[in-house]
Amino acid sequence: MTIFRAARDVALPFMNLLRLKSTPILQQLNLEQRLLRTSTENWCIVNHGVNPPTIVMGTSGKLSELIEIESVLQEGVPVIRRFSGGGTVIVDEGTIFVTLICSKDAVPGLQPYPRSIMSWTGELYGQALEGIADFHLRENDYVFGDLKFGGNAQSITKDRWLHHTSFLWDYDERNMAYLRMPRRSPQYRLARNHREFLCSMKNYLSSRSTFIDKTIATLGTHFSMRPVPLDIVDSQCDTEFPNSTVLLPKQELEGALVSHREEAKLLLQQS
Repeated sequence: MTIFRAARDVALPFMNLLRLKSTPILQQLNLEQRLLRTSTENWCIVNHGVNPPTIVMGTSGKLSELIEIESVLQEGVPVIRRFSGGGTVIVDEGTIFVTLICSKDAVPGLQPYPRSIMSWTGELYGQALEGIADFHLRENDYVFGDLKFGGNAQSITKDRWLHHTSFLWDYDERNMAYLRMPRRSPQYRLARNHREFLCSMKNYLSSRSTFIDKTIATLGTHFSMRPVPLDIVDSQCDTEFPNSTVLLPKQELEGALVSHREEAKLLLQQS
């Protein structure tokens, strides 16, 4: 028996469930950071189908290494730098988001460290996707076989942790062209391009709601789920705090492009 399974004779902790649809990703990320920093309760946020297509970067990512800046500027693709770590993704109407925000003692046996959190969430989604393809946690990704369909970002504070996943229900290959091959990538990727490395969940499940319902049902074995409407959440989240999730201005993208061209020119001169 896994050390993370809740004991049957112990009352389950509450988890607030916030179900969204087509909520802009900037609004969602701002809400996540607020709940992590100002709430003491456990939360699950589900959102899917965001427009327009938007690039989301981790807190420390370098623009010139992660995105095709010239194409992004020409097409006017929004770029967000989020408050949490993790890789760079482009999200759109085919993306499903599931975010878990928990107090450090909410899950028995879970230590508030990245590897322990990943182990538990991998186990959680393994239960939700039991019998569906060859699901497993591979390095820090959720995969079917050796094809990635879920990427993760985490943020850990003194008393709480957050685990945010972007699931590819479907994706547009044209949007993936805005992302560069990262210098640091999972070993199992083997330098594969996006077409060879990614897969769509729609090829394995009958509907988005099937996956979402299975995930919530699995969470219900660890928590007492309590649906909460967004207006109630907004009314309770009035505490001021420094929000570090930002939409990057055009000037910053243009400056990064100029710097990248100058660096490339200097390297060429030195070769």
